[in-house]
Amino acid sequence: MKRLMFYCQHILGMGHLVRSMEIVKGLTQDFQVCFINGGEIIDGFDLPEGVEVVNLPAIKTDSEFRILQTVDESLNLEEAQRIRKNQLLDVYDRIRPDVLMIELFPFGRRKFSFELLPLLDAIQADGCKTKVVCSLRDIVVTKQNIEKHEQKVCTLINQYFDLLLIHGDPKFQAIDETFSRIQDLNCPIYYTGYVVQPQTRSHIQPLLRQPSILATVGGGRFGHELLDAVVDAAPRLQHLIPHQIQVFTGPFFPDEKLAVLQAKAAKCDNLLVDRYTPNLLDYMNHADLSISMSGYNTTMNILTTGVKAMLMAFTGNDDQEQRMRSQKLAAMGIVMTIQPEDLAIDRFVEKIQICLNTKPNTVQFDFDGVAKTAFYVNEMLKLQQAA
Repeated sequence: MKRLMFYCQHILGMGHLVRSMEIVKGLTQDFQVCFINGGEIIDGFDLPEGVEVVNLPAIKTDSEFRILQTVDESLNLEEAQRIRKNQLLDVYDRIRPDVLMIELFPFGRRKFSFELLPLLDAIQADGCKTKVVCSLRDIVVTKQNIEKHEQKVCTLINQYFDLLLIHGDPKFQAIDETFSRIQDLNCPIYYTGYVVQPQTRSHIQPLLRQPSILATVGGGRFGHELLDAVVDAAPRLQHLIPHQIQVFTGPFFPDEKLAVLQAKAAKCDNLLVDRYTPNLLDYMNHADLSISMSGYNTTMNILTTGVKAMLMAFTGNDDQEQRMRSQKLAAMGIVMTIQPEDLAIDRFVEKIQICLNTKPNTVQFDFDGVAKTAFYVNEMLKLQQAA
């Protein structure tokens, strides 16, 4: 079989890992896949059969994306970076892949140039036999100095990459809304549609009370104030509406904060607080209301299940990705947004009641991102063989 390396670096949440793994699942029919994980290992996270996973010494960041940190405190950052760079080169030399897919870089993750540029240089030194693909979500986050950032992206894409795949639907979110120089990129560019998790047979029993409410914050390194509001609202809601609230804090949620929420839940009949489930989509299918952040994967789950939803945007380090996505969907009548001032208990309880009694609009986006990604990667190799 053809060989493919897929590089993914999740540093704060787990959305990049979830989306990348769905793409990998769609590639395993045609490729022998080696998945490079640069982020923290998540206990209970489902990995597809037959995929080799290489875990680099994990690196994370703070909620403001200011500094990189090692997860293993016995390693300093310089040591981890040296090990990671050499490990990547060793894996490349062992596999000699037909395709290298890199998630987000160079539109983001440029702090990982210390290991990615040596890998890309090695591919060029070998005569570019390995085709390089950028796997990019629908919204590009730009920090300071947009002109300089976009010039660097253009330089790196045009120097190293053979294909750019945008995992979105331009009818909803065109890439040039957040990256103005898309026309200056020399490689082929395709929208794949959104990458979504497939609807499967349920692994859970339906929640017994209706309406049921699901509250999540992705990986759990941020969004703590949202879960605090949900837990504090539960006793009030218990006397207003018959329901069950299921909270998942995420695998990275601090232990001490989890203990506080679980202690409150123990005193509240309508509230359950757990850390993580690999079957989140099943819970969302059974829920009447989802309360969450507005990251890519959670939003896709909301759109594909049709659940009523309240979305709060993460805005750390002035990151506008989630705000843009949630505001667009709210303007279309699909979701309700949550602002920080809405977390005051009276206002929050009121918004939950309103959302439960509001019928959301439906939407028809392109959700075929997994299959189309595999198609475009295979087409690239066919063109290479025909040349």
